[in-house]
Amino acid sequence: MKLVIQIPCLDEAATLAATMGALPARVDGFDVVEVVVIDDGSRDGTAALAAELGAHVIRLPATRGLARAFRAGIDTCLRRGADVIVNTDGDNQYRGADVATLVAPIVRGNADMVIGARPIATIAAFSPVKKLLQCTGSWLVRWLTGTDVADAPSGFRAFSRETALGLNVFSTFTYTLETIVQASQRGLRVSSVPVQVNTVDRPSRLARGTFAYLWQTGTDLLRILVVYRPFRSFMLPALVLYIAGTAIGVRFLWKFVESGGAAGHLQSLILAAILFGLAAMLTLVAFVGDLLAINRRVLEELQLDARRARFRSPGDRPEPD
Repeated sequence: MKLVIQIPCLDEAATLAATMGALPARVDGFDVVEVVVIDDGSRDGTAALAAELGAHVIRLPATRGLARAFRAGIDTCLRRGADVIVNTDGDNQYRGADVATLVAPIVRGNADMVIGARPIATIAAFSPVKKLLQCTGSWLVRWLTGTDVADAPSGFRAFSRETALGLNVFSTFTYTLETIVQASQRGLRVSSVPVQVNTVDRPSRLARGTFAYLWQTGTDLLRILVVYRPFRSFMLPALVLYIAGTAIGVRFLWKFVESGGAAGHLQSLILAAILFGLAAMLTLVAFVGDLLAINRRVLEELQLDARRARFRSPGDRPEPD
């Protein structure tokens, strides 16, 4: 069994040595532990330092963002024959000693993806607003996916090889939410384990502020919901419009009968017609989106087979005909 720990980095030379120094050299259940550093266009010597510390380094030609660095790391880990992949941050936020705790459910065969749950309420560096947003976002992800995820934005997570083969991250912002939704849609087992964190002095580089992070996360969630649950996403507002149009239409009929057929309240009739038209269009989009979602699932299965062949590890046996 081979464990590969990947670290996406952007100008992390000041903290990378501490991050890598805390990672375990041996983990129960694994014969080999490797470290892969994905340098996302750093300008402070991060790549050279990572190589000096013994990591396998992947250098992106320019800064592509966390999500693309994550995807590049996953492909590299699979190519290197990883049975389990752990993703952590280069800012030394997560404690390396918790790697063993993180991978244990996968080693035992109880989970396909494990997310490290930080003690959000006790992290002094998080403002009350950020704590509220973190908890609210995690609750929303649990509601959308039906998974028991305590800390959805956490980047400290472990993937089985089969789970990593099926990951598709389309976001250019972050991978954290999309991978949870994908795992839920594929029926994979997602679990959380409590982990501890170190103090990080510098501000997050993922977004330029709370509002920017909220906007990016909210739009990502909305897009993910539309992509993976198009029928529900469009039919729910369509039903609201149908109900509103019906109520306004009934009101018009009531006034029409009450007045003995006298003209009046035509604005209500026009509004009802507009609402019914919008509802009909959303219904059509819902059915088209559902058909596209079926096609997407078929393509994902084909892609999974292709990735299995592409990243076949030395221990894999060809499937019988």
